[in-house]
Amino acid sequence: MAAQSPYEILGVKPTASAAEIRKIYRDLAKQFHPDLNPGKPEAEARFKSISAAYDLLSDPEKRARYDRGEIDESGAERPRYSYRPHAEGAEGWRYQPEGEMDLSDLEDLFAAFGSSGSGRRGRAGAGSGERFRIRGQDRHFTLTVEFTDAATGGKKRLSLSPDEWLDVTVPAGIEDGQILRLRGKGGPGMGGGEPGDALIEVHVAAHPLFRREGDNICIELPVSLAEAVLGARIEVPTVTGRVSMTIPRGSDTGTVLRLREKGIQRRSRPGDQLVTLKVVIGHPKDTDLVESLEKWAPSHPFDARREMPRS
Repeated sequence: MAAQSPYEILGVKPTASAAEIRKIYRDLAKQFHPDLNPGKPEAEARFKSISAAYDLLSDPEKRARYDRGEIDESGAERPRYSYRPHAEGAEGWRYQPEGEMDLSDLEDLFAAFGSSGSGRRGRAGAGSGERFRIRGQDRHFTLTVEFTDAATGGKKRLSLSPDEWLDVTVPAGIEDGQILRLRGKGGPGMGGGEPGDALIEVHVAAHPLFRREGDNICIELPVSLAEAVLGARIEVPTVTGRVSMTIPRGSDTGTVLRLREKGIQRRSRPGDQLVTLKVVIGHPKDTDLVESLEKWAPSHPFDARREMPRS
């Protein structure tokens, strides 16, 4: 069975705008996020495929390359078999597929001009002076991490090619678009030159519950009318797991409570989590609640809009 395209995974047309793709992704992420579907491995698998598809389509360059057939659904390079017209060139120079060159051919070429680059003939290392030392090329990759992994840090495995993997340390607090440099993990050097580096652009996936502001994490938490009026002790999700938090008596929608050091987990000083309460009345046809308010309201007049400016 052919792999689904990222457009098919998200259920959008190839002509969809970036805004349309972003909206669909957020809706699907909320629907299938593992935190909202505990014990459902199929939801977790669906969320991962949705995130991978969005990672590709949200990057204009990667999306364009995919549309041109240069990379596949995973973002890996597709093999290209476009050769120059002749198998052999002057003096046995071997042609390679477009975009590639055999390092031994380059060394032969440099030796033909003299190892010091002065135009003297002869093999490098055969009394002709220093060899050319060329640093390897840097290699560029992208890596999508979950919001919680970006907040707490950890290890992620990056596919460099179908047969090559690299374990990447993601520092706590990394931001979307930030680039990690892994020394010596790029292309090989030539003539004894040092290898290049791997440059990894990190994308942080959106989260259905958490939002970042600096080193603080913000969340909107629904609470019942009884919890808001009477106070309660409830569980709240954080990037490090669920914790217990006290809702003070008489809390209102918009009340902000602070969970210290439950934000971005930097070693020096973790950020905080800011919890904004949203009072939800529950079933609107609760007859007991309606009857109680009908008796209570006349003797407790209150203008909820008294602080609004008058037009």
